[in-house]
Amino acid sequence: MRTVRRLLYRDVFGAVSFVMLGFLSLFFFVDFVDDLDRMNRVGAGAAQAAWLSLLKVPGNVYELAPFAILIGTIYSLARLAQSSEFTILRTAGLGPGRALGLLASLALMFAALTFVIGDYIAPLTGREAMVARARNAGAAVSESGAWLKDKLSTPAGEWSYSVHVQRARAGGLLEQIRIFEFDAQGGLVTRLSAQSAKVSNIGVWTLEGVSATQWRQTGSPLLSLAPGKEAAPAARPGTGPAPAGLVEHRLAQLPWHSSLTLGVVTAAVLPAANMSTLELYRYTEHLSAQEQSAQAHNIQFWRKAFYPIACMVMVALALPFAYLHGRAGGISLKVFGGIMLGISFVLINNLAGHLGLLKNWTPWAVAAAPSLFYMGISLAAFGWLVRYR
Repeated sequence: MRTVRRLLYRDVFGAVSFVMLGFLSLFFFVDFVDDLDRMNRVGAGAAQAAWLSLLKVPGNVYELAPFAILIGTIYSLARLAQSSEFTILRTAGLGPGRALGLLASLALMFAALTFVIGDYIAPLTGREAMVARARNAGAAVSESGAWLKDKLSTPAGEWSYSVHVQRARAGGLLEQIRIFEFDAQGGLVTRLSAQSAKVSNIGVWTLEGVSATQWRQTGSPLLSLAPGKEAAPAARPGTGPAPAGLVEHRLAQLPWHSSLTLGVVTAAVLPAANMSTLELYRYTEHLSAQEQSAQAHNIQFWRKAFYPIACMVMVALALPFAYLHGRAGGISLKVFGGIMLGISFVLINNLAGHLGLLKNWTPWAVAAAPSLFYMGISLAAFGWLVRYR
């Protein structure tokens, strides 16, 4: 059995690696041409474009893993069937159960490798690519902006905050921040804007260039650490004296203690593709705690959690091809059929995600349904071929 395992694993790994290398070469070329045009515009050159394209390789490996595994495994098993090697193995005692067990172990290896790349390597290189591109272009890492919510309970009552971050730069620097503070009755207490902010891992925001307008001078946690609290009501240029009770503050720096840690803010301003499964989970928990809609990120979290299982599904889909006779279509036809299966899996997976978001379906069921459906198809086909062919 050790010899059979070595034969199958070496053949399948070789085929999958060959297919993956072909896909990566194509994607690298496309990314390089795209990045070369962008880098030439800012005077960075071809070397920087090649570096950016290399940083995208782990992300491409993660995205392409199920396709490469499916096509490579089909090619390997179909070739073994066409050359009668798999038939000889079956005659020597490789029954359906043992074949399924061998490929299941191989599928677990593929799933573990995909998980490591998708949760540790791809997010790191993806963020580094965004930072390097922004650094060369002199632009922000993210210009899309994000809204966040926070709550704080004090002896004086409960306070809620709506925070808007306009852009994020390299090194965790945020720019153009607006913070709105509300009391327990929903009344606006403080409106604050800051030119920039640094956020720590424990949720301490160091706001720079702060301009704050306070409607009530007592009880506000947001300005509790602000110097100059004794300032009198300020007059706004061109409008005459400020209304009674209205106080404006101009502060060079202001610390703000919040539950919005660096990880939460990063998750809000960066694409979900550059987040690990744990980061997605923490962000969905934060959204739920703040009573915000978390359906989209919940679906993304479960899809990422089940993504390594898709690699196991792809191996299961390839197994029936080993039991087809060599005359039942050539290898190219079987590989083409595998490509069509992979494309249909992606289409149904994406369709399920959109329908789950529109219909508010259970996120884990939305993410698991396509994989379970195709796993059922593969096992049914495998059982039918073993029984009747």
